[in-house]
Amino acid sequence: MTSDVITSYVATFVDGLVSSGIVDVVISPGSRSTPLALTMAECGELNVYTNIDERSAAFFALGIAKAKQHPVVLLCTSGTAAANYFPAIVEAHYSRVPLVVVTADRPHELREVGAPQAIDQVDLYGKYAKWFVDVSIPESSVEALRYIKQVAKRAVHVAERGGQGVTHVNFPLREPLLPNLAEVHNFFEERREERKKVSERIGSQADVAYVEQLLERAEKPLFICGQQISEEGSREIVALADMLNIPILADPLSNIRTNNLVQDVVMDSYDTFLKNERVAEELAPDLIVRFGGMPVSKTTLKFMTNYAPENFIMVDHTLDWRDPTGTITDVIVSHEEFLCRSLREQCENITFSKNWLSKWMNVQNITSDLLQQAMANTEELDEGKVVVELQEALPEQSLLFVGNSMPIRDVDTFLRKSSKSLDVLANRGANGIDGVVSAALGASTAYHHSVLLIGDVSFYHDLNGLLAAHLNELNLTVVLVNNDGGGIFSFLPQAKEEKHFELLFGTPLGIDFSNAVKAYHGSFHKASNWADFRYYLEESFRTKGVTVIEIETVRTKNVETHRSMWKDIEDALNEEKEK
Repeated sequence: MTSDVITSYVATFVDGLVSSGIVDVVISPGSRSTPLALTMAECGELNVYTNIDERSAAFFALGIAKAKQHPVVLLCTSGTAAANYFPAIVEAHYSRVPLVVVTADRPHELREVGAPQAIDQVDLYGKYAKWFVDVSIPESSVEALRYIKQVAKRAVHVAERGGQGVTHVNFPLREPLLPNLAEVHNFFEERREERKKVSERIGSQADVAYVEQLLERAEKPLFICGQQISEEGSREIVALADMLNIPILADPLSNIRTNNLVQDVVMDSYDTFLKNERVAEELAPDLIVRFGGMPVSKTTLKFMTNYAPENFIMVDHTLDWRDPTGTITDVIVSHEEFLCRSLREQCENITFSKNWLSKWMNVQNITSDLLQQAMANTEELDEGKVVVELQEALPEQSLLFVGNSMPIRDVDTFLRKSSKSLDVLANRGANGIDGVVSAALGASTAYHHSVLLIGDVSFYHDLNGLLAAHLNELNLTVVLVNNDGGGIFSFLPQAKEEKHFELLFGTPLGIDFSNAVKAYHGSFHKASNWADFRYYLEESFRTKGVTVIEIETVRTKNVETHRSMWKDIEDALNEEKEK
């Protein structure tokens, strides 16, 4: 195979990606992927990031795609490099994040014959990839170039439509592996004016009419909003709910709490007050419309299960059926903004009694006031108050990326609805603790200020991810809550099994992270009080690179604080009920 053949073939493939709207590419260095990597770097129309560790690279790309809500391309060499993408691909599959994975491979004659760095990459990711193709060996014929460009366009199209997810393009390449970069440069110069991208909207008037009919029959409707709702969709949902007096349970990842959408209809303390069975029973709805993914709150999951109404609608612009409760009765395939805007135009004569909304507002206000009071009275370092301090200190238009286990649950409990515009993101597809640092760094590429709230075990899992910040000159503040182990297990029944608890669940690490952070060219600070924390946080926003601010807490004390607070709020709600 000549240099001219591989140049035209690979350049045409990359042109197909660019013409389909691809902007960001994350590359892990390798030999077999050389023609693809060089062509992408020479293209001039792509943001090219490098990350040596493929596992970290994949989560980094996932973070970019999550923040920008747009497909990102991953590129690696052949062999186990591709296998290291797997954890992030699983997360992308379940959280519906669009990734186009391009893996270089040995040509067919070098497969299964003991050639170095050659594994079976055909259908490597199994059902976690929406579409897989093992492309042909490069040729320069008109037919071959037409084919490879369509492969690129189809990979992007499938990744972002019909339920976002992962597509996998496996690219067998023969030597020589060096393209002609002068030809690549000229190739893309000629195509810059041809760029077009087609958009589409999903929804039908029949869907609108059906939901309108259900609303007309309802007396106690409820909206529940999870993650992955567009900004426009969020605004339309709140506008419709406000017009009709319908309460909204707004998950922190819906970004309804924190994007200038402050309305009486928005509830942010439901995870706490719905723990009270008397309150939950009184607030049982006769219609639920759920937008976006499943909410973080297990309390809400239980509420949806125990008090599922006759009509429980899931609005989703894909064909995915995300319903672990088994209570969904209908799926409306529509974009939220289309459905809600259309309903606002057609439901002008429908308004629900303010008594229904007032019941929710009453318990919401009592709970929210008590939560804020509890945090205001907390002088010692506390995991819940970290969320309160962050929401206060973060500048407008910032990113708060949240780790799984306790951090996301504390954000669900303590993040208040506010007129300050913040975006809150997390990896809630498979809910894993791996790759969180890398995903947060990827997401930081879309923001001026970015903060990652993470626990010590999760931080340890992805220390390698810190290298991406140095390689790509990225800025990130990491708030490291170090309770020396798996704090979430202290809330679970196995915490009572004291004999083996620390060994199997508490898993204390005993790690001094300061030297590890410095090894990756980061800054490290340990806050001993809230004044320290605020100072280091403000300083981090003026510092380039990664700044880690560690807060040490005690797992057993954290459980006691949470349970005491929940008990005080339950008593207050019961007292209010008796009036």
